Amino acid sequence: MEIGSGAPELAASSAYRQRRDEIAANAATYVPGEPIPEVEYTDAEHALWRLVSERLADRHRHLAAPEFNEAAERLGLGSDGVPQLHEVSDRLDQLTGFRLRPASGVVPFALFCGSLADGYFHSTQYLRDSVTPFYSTEPDILHEVIGHGSALADDRFANLYRLAGEAVRRVESEDAVQFIAKTFWFTLECGLLDSADGPRAYGASIVSSYGELEHFRSAEIRPLDIADMTHVDYDITQYQTTLYSARSLTHLEDVAGEFWASCDGTSIEKLLVVDI
Repeated sequence: MEIGSGAPELAASSAYRQRRDEIAANAATYVPGEPIPEVEYTDAEHALWRLVSERLADRHRHLAAPEFNEAAERLGLGSDGVPQLHEVSDRLDQLTGFRLRPASGVVPFALFCGSLADGYFHSTQYLRDSVTPFYSTEPDILHEVIGHGSALADDRFANLYRLAGEAVRRVESEDAVQFIAKTFWFTLECGLLDSADGPRAYGASIVSSYGELEHFRSAEIRPLDIADMTHVDYDITQYQTTLYSARSLTHLEDVAGEFWASCDGTSIEKLLVVDI
């Protein structure tokens, strides 16, 4: 989902809602193990993909982390038109063992993240409203394939997704699940990596948001710290006012990866109690 757009809330057009619901209906009846249904995208939808993906690629060169750009190049989506989800899924399977599953909309975090432990990522197939091409308050294929899909083409990023999924599977309390959701948000959704010319984005919500790529450096950027996240709230509908930057991908693995690999309900409860 492209969240943190910070753009004014506008009513979705009726044409968009009808098209979204039409495509989402296929996902709602999807049975895991069956072929992913193809979508016959319109010329207008292909044009929307080209417009947004080309604009994003231009900003990625200067504002996305090199590790993300290398992963995106490895996936090789291209900007000619909307890719079929099964084609992206097959490519990811060859690269890192991840596969995509069609989703009809927002997937509850425990299910969404838990599926990552098994190497599955839930993705919508519809595109955002063409009236607001550079942001969306709902999940759409641009965010999920360009943002998350690109990261999942890299073995190290893919391993972090798996570790987050395994952590969700391991805990039992809703508080623990929600704290893992917060750490996921501040890293794989909105994470940054230090670089010589300033922090660069790798988190899917930022790299898939044309507007937030221009604004994320205006946020309060803190060193990556899991414990510090207990003190910070976030609003998924706005540009983020607080972000975390790891010194490197290795540092991200050492901090977030190790947390997900070792956390359990007791350790998370201790973190939350300290916050209180």
